[in-house]
Amino acid sequence: MVKITDVARHAGVSPSTVSYALSGKRPISEETRRRVEGSIRELGYRPHAGARALASSRSNVLALVVPLRAGIHVPVVMRFAVSVVTAARRHDHDVLLLTQEEGEDGLRRVADTALVDALIVMDVQLHDARLPLLRGLDRPSVLIGFPAEPAGLTCIDLDFKAAGELCVEHLAGLGHRVIGLVGSPPEVYVRETGFAQRVVQGFTAAADRNGLSSSVHPCEADPAAARQVAERLLRERPALTGVVVHNEPVLEPLIDAFEALGLRVPGDLSVTAICPDELAGRVRVPVTSIAIPAAEVGAGSVELLMKKLGGTPVPQATLLPPRLTVRASTQPRP
Repeated sequence: MVKITDVARHAGVSPSTVSYALSGKRPISEETRRRVEGSIRELGYRPHAGARALASSRSNVLALVVPLRAGIHVPVVMRFAVSVVTAARRHDHDVLLLTQEEGEDGLRRVADTALVDALIVMDVQLHDARLPLLRGLDRPSVLIGFPAEPAGLTCIDLDFKAAGELCVEHLAGLGHRVIGLVGSPPEVYVRETGFAQRVVQGFTAAADRNGLSSSVHPCEADPAAARQVAERLLRERPALTGVVVHNEPVLEPLIDAFEALGLRVPGDLSVTAICPDELAGRVRVPVTSIAIPAAEVGAGSVELLMKKLGGTPVPQATLLPPRLTVRASTQPRP
């Protein structure tokens, strides 16, 4: 294993000079820095993580806080996590994944140690109990999601309110007048999770603006619940011709349930969804959808953190506009 003394000997400098070149704690000449960096590359030297942290007062570790609460769809969450990890590695940072539902106490335990340089927080609620602590931390944070009052925080996410509106505008443009939203599991709304609430806000606002008859139906993430919701929708709204789905696990079971009840998609019923493109494209009837940009949001959260760690000002709010892809599941009202 190559040691710092080997690098120093190869570059013709002292070990402390190599340390200064790595940490930037003291100025050295550009010519010396280039010589040290050349020796590091040639010898394949990798500083020990603990020593590097001591030298720079940085751990080069980010915390990704993803409490795996009831109602969370883990495959989509993992898309965000993979994107964060990939982007962090481009900046020579590792990621500590925190999945326990510990709220403020869990954040404080991590923040009070030298384990991480900064935090990315997911599953943000409108009135999240973690916000006062995040506002007062001595290390930067970025939220993937928006609380009701985002002042003093740095937030990034898909514009879910606009996504709900865009789905309704698409259905209204096709002439549909009676529509329903099959939403997230009930516990997600009980917690006032931000993204789910904003889809409802956008859906309802666009339906009212276009003079449509609409209703919202939370749905547990299983096929039996999808069948029950389909039956209830048709019982309460027999003229239903359009549905928006914001619940990835029930997308295909819901289409199956409506067809079992005598409605063909898209002949009798147009279906749109807010879900990953891969899911929308592989359903038996490919679904018109708004993509969840996990890769963009995850990478964007890391870029915001890196700027904050470097002392560069960043926008408080970054909302990604929704993009709707038309597929086979929607057509003009029969």
